[in-house]
Amino acid sequence: MKDEAPLDDDELDDDDYADEGDGYALYRGATNDPIFGLLLAVAVSVGLMPLIGSGGADMRYTVTWGMLALFGVLAWLFGDAERIGQERPDNVVWGVVFGLVLGVPLLLFGGSTLTEASRAMFPDMTTGVVLGYLVFIIPLGETLFFRGILQRTRPFWEVGAYATGWTMLQIFPLINQNALPLVMGFMLLMANMLYSYVHDRNGLAAAWVCQITIGLLLFFVPIL
Repeated sequence: MKDEAPLDDDELDDDDYADEGDGYALYRGATNDPIFGLLLAVAVSVGLMPLIGSGGADMRYTVTWGMLALFGVLAWLFGDAERIGQERPDNVVWGVVFGLVLGVPLLLFGGSTLTEASRAMFPDMTTGVVLGYLVFIIPLGETLFFRGILQRTRPFWEVGAYATGWTMLQIFPLINQNALPLVMGFMLLMANMLYSYVHDRNGLAAAWVCQITIGLLLFFVPIL
């Protein structure tokens, strides 16, 4: 029998791109492992560590977290990242609620430790710059990459562990004093597990809002 000519993209049905799970869109190259992108971002983060000693911690943050955001956007455009649909207001509210449930107690009991950690993480940065990182750059990169890509194929606890390891790599050279790494590692692990859980429970936007809420409570309020 004569072989059939391959169909053009315009001739393909929606089913050729659709996955059985709601909220996702796949294409033929969707089998790429996002861990490679994470390893690439880790390599760049390690390579840019000398910037910390020369007052370029903000540049390192922008480049490395920006890479995660870029990978998330590219996966959304060409791969299998989660599609953001019209969000229900109650899901976004739940993101804030979960953020307050964890963030307020940590803020109340963290005290001077959080102030010390926040100032170490954002050395010589104005409050406006810190606010920009905590509201836009960091939540954008981590939500799109860890929750939008990795969590599509991995359980929430594994994604939370990856995200915690990534953040500790970013900030460890700056907070490596006294017991700060241990305290921050524990707090970040709880926070990242919560973000991943909120994603599974209420969606991507809720996880994003949850991270913004906790970030502001733990790292912005203490330095005001």
